[in-house]
Amino acid sequence: MTATTRQEEFLRRFHAERPGVTGETVGRMTGPDGRSGYAMLRDAVPGAAAVLDLGCGDGVLLELLAARAAEGGRAPGAGGPEASGGSGAGGRGAGGRVLAGVDLSAEALRAARGRSGVPSGTALVRGRAQRLPFADGAFDACVSHMALMLMGEVEEVAAEVARVLVPGGTFACVLGGGAVRGGGDAYERFLPLLAAAVEAQPAGRRVPRLGDPRTRTREGLDAVLRSAGFGPVDWRTVPLRFDGTADEVWSIVSGLYDLAPLSARDVAALREAFLAEAAPLTEAGGSVPCVMRVHLARAALPTR
Repeated sequence: MTATTRQEEFLRRFHAERPGVTGETVGRMTGPDGRSGYAMLRDAVPGAAAVLDLGCGDGVLLELLAARAAEGGRAPGAGGPEASGGSGAGGRGAGGRVLAGVDLSAEALRAARGRSGVPSGTALVRGRAQRLPFADGAFDACVSHMALMLMGEVEEVAAEVARVLVPGGTFACVLGGGAVRGGGDAYERFLPLLAAAVEAQPAGRRVPRLGDPRTRTREGLDAVLRSAGFGPVDWRTVPLRFDGTADEVWSIVSGLYDLAPLSARDVAALREAFLAEAAPLTEAGGSVPCVMRVHLARAALPTR
């Protein structure tokens, strides 16, 4: 079994049990301007009339893209994605924007189909980013929320994204950036506790290393995307924040992949340790600050 196969098998199992975990956790956090990472990606492709969501999960971003199109935030006159391999064509939602999503998880895709704001004709396809089931030049833009950083064989992913985009097409993604160093918030205090809990596990039980570390730096992602024909990466680091009770913050941080192999007893012990660390951070009104960095990256193909 290859490293990529192990990664993907873990992600399938994890999201079979928690298909909406990203929206339930990171999706609740907002930046200084009040937008979530999903909303930032929606706004990164305002004129795209045909958009692919790479690692679409349970459809949160697709719903936002459809709603923005219904408000009139789209460019006119683009065609839709032609899917290959029997996966169906993308459908037009309100406002005429064509949407499609691809994900490893059948359960997440089922949840996306049941989301009321996702147009019924949206092509929701189970598949791998390394071999996208869509025709060349099918999309004006591709977006990816907290997914590219989890993928192996990332050069193949970049090449496939470039293939399904039109000349001048845009690839925009949100990538995890870790804690704000020295911030002293609940997330920064949680990570060492989690690391100790993971270290105590037998090596064979730990989560496989996910993704390619190059996608977590501007220089690394720029090199990967340039190899597929993209121009320079525009890179912006944004703090996302959630203020809630200690239990509410726990519901966010406990969604991290590294907790998956822990026993119920280990998770309970980790929770108690976290609540003890969070107690001194409690502000007036009972809220605890939780801050996470994300990177918003954007690159475009040449127009030729």
